[in-house]
Amino acid sequence: MVQNTQVLPVVTIGENPVRLWGLSPSVRVGRIARAAGLEPVDSVPESAAILSNAAFAWDPAWFGNITSRPGTVLTLGGIPALAHAADAHQAARVAAAMAAGIPLADSAGFDVVAYEDGPTIENKQLRKRETPFLMALTPSTLRPIERASYFGAYKGVTDVLTKYLWPEWALVLTRICAKLGVTPNMVTTVGAVFCVIATVLFAYGHYWLGMALGLVFMVLDTVDGKLARCTITSSAWGNVFDHGMDLVHPPFWWWFWATGLGAWGLAYDPATFWWVQGAIQGGYVVQRLIEGAFIRSAGMHIHVWRPFDSKFRLITARRNPNMVILFVAMVFSRPDIGLVAVAWWTAVSCLIHAVRLVQAWIVRARGGTITSWLAEG
Repeated sequence: MVQNTQVLPVVTIGENPVRLWGLSPSVRVGRIARAAGLEPVDSVPESAAILSNAAFAWDPAWFGNITSRPGTVLTLGGIPALAHAADAHQAARVAAAMAAGIPLADSAGFDVVAYEDGPTIENKQLRKRETPFLMALTPSTLRPIERASYFGAYKGVTDVLTKYLWPEWALVLTRICAKLGVTPNMVTTVGAVFCVIATVLFAYGHYWLGMALGLVFMVLDTVDGKLARCTITSSAWGNVFDHGMDLVHPPFWWWFWATGLGAWGLAYDPATFWWVQGAIQGGYVVQRLIEGAFIRSAGMHIHVWRPFDSKFRLITARRNPNMVILFVAMVFSRPDIGLVAVAWWTAVSCLIHAVRLVQAWIVRARGGTITSWLAEG
């Protein structure tokens, strides 16, 4: 029987013909359960269990929050939408209320969390504190739920383009991909092709076309992750493929941008070429090392320590903010000055991150603790 597996069972109560991102409630909940290492089952078990009401759709962040809180019931309009029953008796009571679409007749022993009260939770993976969505799943609410699901998959702390420019474009593409059955890895592969072509174009000084194809790649780089989170199809290989591309390609873009300057008659002299590349390439490595050192010492990303760090992440010298600098330089037909500006901004960003790392070390040396401001809300 399920209870002998020592894995918390997860069951969806009721039926609902409405499909969210092409998935029925039971299939979606099953994928979320398996991703969390739990076991979806077809009937209410005689044991502790997670119960989900098919009449509602909720953000996966709620699932992660409630699995560690036995006896907790998340409600909307008083009706249980998601619950962690601590035992068979609680499971039966919650299942009965969900099936009838009514509030719990007896809430004794439960920690009832009413969605209307605006409870917030910290999503460490996506670096944000929020009230994740919970809505009744009906044909009329499907589009708003998809939108809420999509934006719920967005990182709260990221660069300015990803946060403010890409979302609407990527939402349309994510919906199309989900409808056509396109997988996140397919999107990553197509994006990789555009990335390589953009690199070649930069090498020959075709900056405008290279940036256009780079733009397509950058948007697809957002789509693959959102598609994976919305359809609950994240995989270890997909994560390595996506993040591997993100990690490897920027140095090649900046190198070949410099070599392409010859086509414009703006080639650097050797000394300038090497100090620009040294600042950009070296700074890229140093910045990553600083971020890694902060994670090892504080157990979290440097970008979520204090509000300043989160705001600075919007513009710090990463690929997207650097491309904004290069775009502005191209408006004035000075790709050479643009790359010099990227070099200086990389150096400044590294210095700021280094100072923040040292400040964190000082706090720890004095017996203090490093906590994210997102966990304090």
